[in-house]
Amino acid sequence: MIEAGSPAYYRATLALCLGSFIVFANLYITQPLFPLLRELFALSALQATWSLSLAMLTLGVSLLLYGPLSDALGRRRIMLLTLAGASALTLLIPLLDSYIGLLGLRMLQGLLLGGVPAIAIAYMGDEFEPPALLLAVGLYISANSLGGISGRLIGGGMTDLAGWQSAFYLVGGLSLLGVVLFAKLLPPSQQFQPRPLRLGSMVADLAAHLKNPLLLLAYLIGGLNFFIFSNQYSYITYVLSDSPFHLPPTWLGLLFLTYLTGTFSSALSGKLNLRYSPPLCMLGGILMLMLGTLLTLNQTLPGIIAGLLINSFGFFFCHSICSAWVNRHAERARASASSLYLLFYYLGASVGGFYLDPFWQAARWQGVVLGSLLVLLLTAALALRLYYRQQTLATATPRPV
Repeated sequence: MIEAGSPAYYRATLALCLGSFIVFANLYITQPLFPLLRELFALSALQATWSLSLAMLTLGVSLLLYGPLSDALGRRRIMLLTLAGASALTLLIPLLDSYIGLLGLRMLQGLLLGGVPAIAIAYMGDEFEPPALLLAVGLYISANSLGGISGRLIGGGMTDLAGWQSAFYLVGGLSLLGVVLFAKLLPPSQQFQPRPLRLGSMVADLAAHLKNPLLLLAYLIGGLNFFIFSNQYSYITYVLSDSPFHLPPTWLGLLFLTYLTGTFSSALSGKLNLRYSPPLCMLGGILMLMLGTLLTLNQTLPGIIAGLLINSFGFFFCHSICSAWVNRHAERARASASSLYLLFYYLGASVGGFYLDPFWQAARWQGVVLGSLLVLLLTAALALRLYYRQQTLATATPRPV
C-alpha cells in the first residue's frame, strides 16, 4: 500500500491531480462564454448554458459505465484512454459553425471526461493507506477547482485576445501534453483485484449503494449542493455582463479565480476530516455556502466577489468530505459507489439551471438567491440527518471486549 509522504504517494497524487486538472479545464471552458454564445447564436440565457450542462449530463451518465468497468478491467488504462480522447475532441470543436454541432461534440466529450472522475478515488482506495487516502482526496478535489479556474480563464482571455476558437485550440493542445505526463507519472495498480463484469452484479452493486443510508444521504448532499453552486456561477455571468457592470469575457473568466478558496478548503478538508465528525464538517460547508449566497445580494462587484469567495470555500469543503465519506463507507465495489456519488453530483449541475431559471425570470439575481437558499436549507437538514444516523449506528455497534 502507498504510504503518505512516500515517493509513490507524490507521483500518484500528482498524476491524479493532473488528470483532474485536464478534465475540469476542458469541461468548464465554455462557462465564461455564455453571454457571447447567447449573442453569437441568438440563444436564450438558459440555452447558452447547455454547452456546459449537456456535457455535465453525459459525464454523469458515463460514470455508471466507467465505475463497474474499472472494477473488472482495471483503473489506469481507462483513465488514460478517456483523457486522451476528450482532449482530442477539444481540438475539433473550433472547426464547427453551428451551435447544434457544438452541443453534439460537447455531449460526446462529456462521455469521455467521466473516465477520471469515476475511477480516480477508487484507484486511491485500492492503492493508498487510509491516512494517505484522506489527504490525497483533498488534494485531488483541489485540482478540480484549479482545472476549472484555468479552463475558464483561458476561455475568457483567449476569446478576447484571438477569438473563441483559439481558447479551444490552446486547452486541447495543453491537455494532450498533460496526458503524456499522466501516463509517465501514475504507478501501475498493485492492490487491484478484478471482479467479473456482469450486468446483474453491476445493478446489484448500485442498488446496494442506494439502500445504504450512509451513502444515499451523502449522494443527495453533494448533488443538491452542486445543483445550486454551479448554476449560480452561470447566472452571475449574465448579471456581470449586463448593466451596470458590462464585463467582457476576460473579466468573466477572472471571476472564477474565486474558486481558489475552494482549492484551499479542499486541501484543508483532509486534515479536519480526521479530527471532527464528517457530517458536521459537511454542515459547516453548507452554512458557509448559504452565507456567501446572501452576501451576493450586495449588488456591487466587491460584494459579489466576496460572496463567491465564501461560496467556493464552503462548497468544495463539503464536496471533499462527501467524496471521502462515500469511499470509506462503501461496503463493496468502491468505484461504482464513487461513480454513483458523481452521477448525483453532475446530474444536479446539469438540471439546476432549469430549476433556477424561473426564479431568474421572476426576480433576476434576487430570485436566484431565494431559489438557492431553499435547496441549501434542505441539504443542511440532510447533513444533520446523516450525523444522527452515524451516531445511532456507532451506539448500536458493540465495542470489543
